[in-house]
Amino acid sequence: MAIVEWKKDENIAIITMNTAENRHNVKFAQAMLQALDEIEADKEINGIVLTSSDAKNFSLGVDIEWLMPRMAEKDFKAIKDFMYGMNNVFKRLLLIPMPVVAAINGHAFGNGAILSCACDFRFMRADRGFFCFPEVDLGIPFLPGMIAFVKKAIPYYKFNEMKLTGRRVGAPELAEHHIIEKACANVEELMKESIAFAKSFKKKRGIFGEHKKRLHKHIIEVIDKEDPEFIESLFLFIQE
Repeated sequence: MAIVEWKKDENIAIITMNTAENRHNVKFAQAMLQALDEIEADKEINGIVLTSSDAKNFSLGVDIEWLMPRMAEKDFKAIKDFMYGMNNVFKRLLLIPMPVVAAINGHAFGNGAILSCACDFRFMRADRGFFCFPEVDLGIPFLPGMIAFVKKAIPYYKFNEMKLTGRRVGAPELAEHHIIEKACANVEELMKESIAFAKSFKKKRGIFGEHKKRLHKHIIEVIDKEDPEFIESLFLFIQE
């Protein structure tokens, strides 16, 4: 099964992550970018839903089992390629000229939660799964670009709390603070609501893309101008 695959449903594309925990590594970034390129090339598509085929997880973030051996081997090029690759995924989601809806069907931790924040809208099932930023306990600092686009998805007061505590949050609480559009009763309702919402957008790509470009101009500048300092220095972990 492909790392990422997509199918067309009328006027939208449904992207499905297929590796259970859907951990992020170089191959994941490449697969996501390829799917987004293929979708944008199909001029009939004007909406995207991003979800997972796993019953438990949406995405658990960075593939630590891939990353740590690269660090031990001092394969710094692979690590940098991964970080730049994921930034390219985030930028594509921020700028692709159609709405992107994250259908969070299970746990969204760390980079998986961040991935959903790069999307335009989020729905989440209420009967299973948590959303959290455990980086504060893992000794991993956010890149400046991540902070910039997570703040578009999460009110600052709530992001401050979640980022500094690492606390796990469920769908009802996320809905209360307008981080998700709706806390859905189960996975069936989640997919029904997410797909219907995406299909409701029949917007022209030109104006929709220009809105996203102008809305997120400052975020793209942070990703392009500030993140490289930390990526090139491989400032990934803080041990103290």
